[in-house]
Amino acid sequence: MIDAKINRILDANLDRAREGLRVMEEWARFGLNNPNLSQKCKEMRSSLAAYHHLELKMSRDTPQDVGTTLTHPQEEERKDIQALLQANIARVQEALRVLEEYGKLSNPEMGKTFKQMRYQVYTLESELLGYPLKQKLHNANLYLVTSSQPNLLQIVEDSLKGGLPLVQYRRKEGDDLTRLEEVTKLRELTSQYNALFIINDRLDLALAVKADGIHLGQQDLPIAVARQILGPQGIIGRSTTSPAEMSKAISEGADYLGVGPVYTTPTKPGKPAAGLDYVRYAVANSPLPWYAIGGIDTSNLGEVIAAGAKKIAVVRAIMEADNPTQATQNLLSQLGK
Repeated sequence: MIDAKINRILDANLDRAREGLRVMEEWARFGLNNPNLSQKCKEMRSSLAAYHHLELKMSRDTPQDVGTTLTHPQEEERKDIQALLQANIARVQEALRVLEEYGKLSNPEMGKTFKQMRYQVYTLESELLGYPLKQKLHNANLYLVTSSQPNLLQIVEDSLKGGLPLVQYRRKEGDDLTRLEEVTKLRELTSQYNALFIINDRLDLALAVKADGIHLGQQDLPIAVARQILGPQGIIGRSTTSPAEMSKAISEGADYLGVGPVYTTPTKPGKPAAGLDYVRYAVANSPLPWYAIGGIDTSNLGEVIAAGAKKIAVVRAIMEADNPTQATQNLLSQLGK
């Protein structure tokens, strides 16, 4: 009787783990077009299938299973892809823990196998949900927003040589063929220097070159729509100029915020400065990474840091510098202090 009960537990959790992995695999394959992650999920499903013997399946008694009628409201809906993936990843992890523990009763090797598999799922979770990208964002304290320059690519590369960790492509004028050519080359450069690459506003361009994310202004796409298209891996930033806009962006699921303009800037003509008070507000109220932006350079960076900012975004301080490499290093040095 004990053996039969253990077999039912093993059978049920092998089913759960294999089903959850299949859901993960489908997103890796069709959502991310990622053959590496798809193959990892497939191999794990195959490893589980090797343990799913006929003897276990014969122990199944679905009509008498008291758990088939149990449910929870959270299981009846999924608000987005991230919630769907998180639910199924948790399902796999929990099932593997059960398999690890109960498997030890019949075969010690099962315990070892499922333990290692559980660790593999932790890694899969990070890769599917973009945790490594979010960690890079967390570590990046200097953010370059590009402006239209004839030597755009050279300026960006020089800044990357100086240690720049994050680039946003922003071009409001010109044609899409020019934009596509520039973002393609910038994607190559940022990959070469292991920097994050964000595209302002244009979700189509971000998808075309597999950028790390997109930055949205207040009049751009809703974050929920961008997330649905970009998926849970992509980084989504939102410009904010007031506490109300900050609160809304946080509640809508932004990954980071722009906070400003701290000072008046020709990059945002006609927009009044939010000032250092807004920087102080962000220090006290934003749980997300945020970048003070707007008219910041080495001459006023000290007072921005004194107001509590640890991350800044700049345009002219690098794009119009005589030596972008040195300008980048100077800004990074001040932020480091």
